[in-house]
Amino acid sequence: MSGINKVILVGHLGKDPELRQLDGGVKVASFPLATSETYTKDGKKVEQTEWHNIVMWRGLADIAEKFLVKGKLVYIEGKLRTRSWDDKDGNKRYQTEIVADNFTMLGRKSDNEPHENSQYGSSSHSDNAVLAKVESTGGSDDDLPF
Repeated sequence: MSGINKVILVGHLGKDPELRQLDGGVKVASFPLATSETYTKDGKKVEQTEWHNIVMWRGLADIAEKFLVKGKLVYIEGKLRTRSWDDKDGNKRYQTEIVADNFTMLGRKSDNEPHENSQYGSSSHSDNAVLAKVESTGGSDDDLPF
């Protein structure tokens, strides 16, 4: 029997996605995502924030670059991956990331318009709960769902 590796997060972007292009033209976007929970301890409200490293590949990375900005609320589905490397001093380093399979931008539609400097320009303003759901296709840009 195989295992299940599934992560679901709802949180705010800690900074704008950083886009890189690897050998062969493959694009990858990465950014931190903050999730917070509030609880009461000794009669005082305490907020605890957890930071997650998010990675998006190929077409999903392109869409993230166009629509996601620091502070945006987003729903992300993906899987945990831990990678390792040797640093400049020869020490083994590890990082756990969430490799996103798809994401949904949350909030008002007016909050989810493309960047002002995007080639897509702006659209009408309204208060829809969800603007778009984007699914990773694992293929080229021709595989995008729109």
